Amino acid sequence: MDEKTRQAIALKRFSIISPVLSGNVKNNREYFQELSKNPVDMPYLGTKLYHYKTFESWLYDYYRYGLDGLTPGFRNDRGKSRKISIELGDKIKEYRTNNPKMPVTILYDRLISERIINPLELSRSSVYRYVADMVLPSGGEGSGESLRFSYQYPGEMWQGDVMYGPYIQAGKKKQQTYLHAFIDDATRMIMYSKFFYEQNFETLRICLKEAMLKNGIPHLIYTDNGKIYRSQQLEYICASMGCTLLHSQPYVPKGRGKIERYFNTVRMRFLSNLTPKDLNSLESLNEAYEKWLDSDYQKKEHSALNGKTPHQSFIDNIDRVKLVTDRNQFNENFLLRISRKVCHDATIQVENILFETDPCLAGKRLEVRYEPEWLSDQTKNLQLYEDGKRIGEAKRIRFFDNAHVQRRFPGNRKKAAEETKAVLSSPESNFVTLKNTISFKDLVQGGSENV
Repeated sequence: MDEKTRQAIALKRFSIISPVLSGNVKNNREYFQELSKNPVDMPYLGTKLYHYKTFESWLYDYYRYGLDGLTPGFRNDRGKSRKISIELGDKIKEYRTNNPKMPVTILYDRLISERIINPLELSRSSVYRYVADMVLPSGGEGSGESLRFSYQYPGEMWQGDVMYGPYIQAGKKKQQTYLHAFIDDATRMIMYSKFFYEQNFETLRICLKEAMLKNGIPHLIYTDNGKIYRSQQLEYICASMGCTLLHSQPYVPKGRGKIERYFNTVRMRFLSNLTPKDLNSLESLNEAYEKWLDSDYQKKEHSALNGKTPHQSFIDNIDRVKLVTDRNQFNENFLLRISRKVCHDATIQVENILFETDPCLAGKRLEVRYEPEWLSDQTKNLQLYEDGKRIGEAKRIRFFDNAHVQRRFPGNRKKAAEETKAVLSSPESNFVTLKNTISFKDLVQGGSENV
């Protein structure tokens, strides 16, 4: 099982538990029991039926370890105890779920009184450690508050899409532009939007990253079924951020009407008022668009917001937005991920550029993570991962520097060269030492002897 397959399985598991994470399920156990009635088509593993407790274990693993907890082979000892069996663990979880305020001492005594455990074989400290490591989801009847306010507050759902923009005169030809945009479902505020020359995954990644940095991380992102939105890289980014990516309409009755309505507003109120000067370049188009967005749309009263502007509606509930707190981890989640096999000379190739790694990695298939601009920066190294763990870096090959690097040979070549020189210069040596100069005296003497 390669790294790409492992990630596909993790994303599939995440898609199954994502309705629970996004607050769209009233009762977790009933939801998982309903899912267990139908087979699941799991990548690599095929179609099979899963017990509802398996789905619950995936949820526990995600709460504790994040997306890595759903990856096959990650932390084989997670959630396990050498002394507590699976059956006993389920019994302890049942007691804790029914009465989460029960002290562990009383729980331990009850297990003994019901003859479920033997105090001579299982100590109280073992039960303490097991309960401390156990993470229970906040399911049940009393935890449906988020359902009541579904899509009523900023960050609960974003809608994303791409609109065909105007043509820009680029040299002797005109070039099509595309407007990427993310809109908040509750406040109608544009999280981030910009014109690009392409509608590929890289432009989508830039737009989504800026939107999250400025306005927090949403619970749901709803898009169409376009190729760029179906990318596994996008699924992994959203899952790493704890965000559910939806492509269909399982929980949103009105679909993507808000983003389509916004694009219609852009056509009527922005594109219709563009001047030839605004279409001179992509930079001038985006400058005019940002000016219109900040001064017109974001601060214009909206009928669906009780007379408030999108900006004011967002600010009024800013405390509900999940902001980015760990910038380093955030940037890590947005790195591009590709799989490469290290050649026998410890090199890999990324976009026709050669990078060198540690010689001990030769022959291994690794995951390479990087930002696109790192490829053109000599000082930036690509990150190498194996089984989700960082094991090294790949730096760009400097051919001229490598030409002067002393190679390692079997034995001591310098010592062998010195020994050879000593043998040649020895008086007992039978080798003839050749001179690299000519003596005219020797030539004359040699000639006189021959006469």
